[in-house]
Amino acid sequence: MPLQDHHQIVSVDDHLIEHPRVWQDRLPEKFREKGPRIIETDGKHLWHYDGIVSPTIGLNAVAGKPPEEWGMDPVRYEDMIPGCYDPAARVKDMDTDGVQSALCFPSFPGFGGGTFFRAPDKELALLCVQAWNDFHIDEWCATAPDRYIPLAILPLWDIELMKAEVARVAAKGARTVSFPDSPVPLGLPSFHSREWDEFFSLCEETDMVLSMHFGSSAYVPGFSFSGMQATADGLQRMPDAPFAVAITLFSSNLMWSTTDLLFSGALQRHPNLKFSLAEGGIGWIPYILERCDFVWERHRYYQPIDFDARPSDLFQKHIWGCFIDDDFGVKNRNVIGVDKMMLEIDFPHSDSNWPNSRKRAAEVLADVPDDEVTKITETNARDLFRFPRTS
Repeated sequence: MPLQDHHQIVSVDDHLIEHPRVWQDRLPEKFREKGPRIIETDGKHLWHYDGIVSPTIGLNAVAGKPPEEWGMDPVRYEDMIPGCYDPAARVKDMDTDGVQSALCFPSFPGFGGGTFFRAPDKELALLCVQAWNDFHIDEWCATAPDRYIPLAILPLWDIELMKAEVARVAAKGARTVSFPDSPVPLGLPSFHSREWDEFFSLCEETDMVLSMHFGSSAYVPGFSFSGMQATADGLQRMPDAPFAVAITLFSSNLMWSTTDLLFSGALQRHPNLKFSLAEGGIGWIPYILERCDFVWERHRYYQPIDFDARPSDLFQKHIWGCFIDDDFGVKNRNVIGVDKMMLEIDFPHSDSNWPNSRKRAAEVLADVPDDEVTKITETNARDLFRFPRTS
């Protein structure tokens, strides 16, 4: 059945471009020169922060441009449509697209705050994390509280600081925190260790969803973030594979994360923990669940994995996925679990169908019963993120 007027679309993966004053308006005066700020260089708008210079990559702000004009070169603010960095203008863009609500991930900090994780001055980095969270909750989301789902990033280098920030942003109304799709590439403890237990317990207590966006661990097959060097001419990529390889393999990060979580034991210790997989698609989920169960059936007798908890059952209790264009996933929705599927729009990135997202969603969901369409487009996300419809 095609989308009807009563179907509201809630996107669980969009993005915002931070305006130039986000940190300058919020950092103590002594840190402002060292903190993130835009400096125009050779006609380009470049972020300067703690000795690092990085551009806003043009591919992150392509909404309104034909594919022939896309690229990796740095982009100036006037080259973007205002909805990239202005929350009021974004609402108008969402109205144009037929989208009611959006969860917006960061840009300059990285999807999971990796820019601040890698920064040498951790006192400043913590203030930058808190400043972004205050901007996102108090400025961006407050512009239209019924349209934006509040998200926060975390000081990943210190568990105690992470716990303190979760408690702080929960009190401010955050519904989810961005967490690395795998801690391991960052040099952090794996899901298999017990070092995340207190943090996970706090997320359970505060009903805080962990949103894992692909690439938030700084690892993407075919694209080396560690080999990237920010220059005035853009980002130099390593290895030699075209970026098309990485774009195609985005979902592989979340395949790894999901499998890792299902065999980690963390989900059994934290029965109320919830994960949202952002920008990874859903078509791979039936295979991974089948394969995990296959391996579990044969290998649980001699390995340190749970003997009683079937991986596919853990998935149904703890993990949600989302998609933009995924005909295969929709056709296999009963294997995935209709209650575990959500939509993403990915505005203003290159995977987005803006301004035709609603039209495309109607095409993808054309053969899906109305009650299931309602879950996939709206109510699964509203229930997960505690973000009820207001109109």
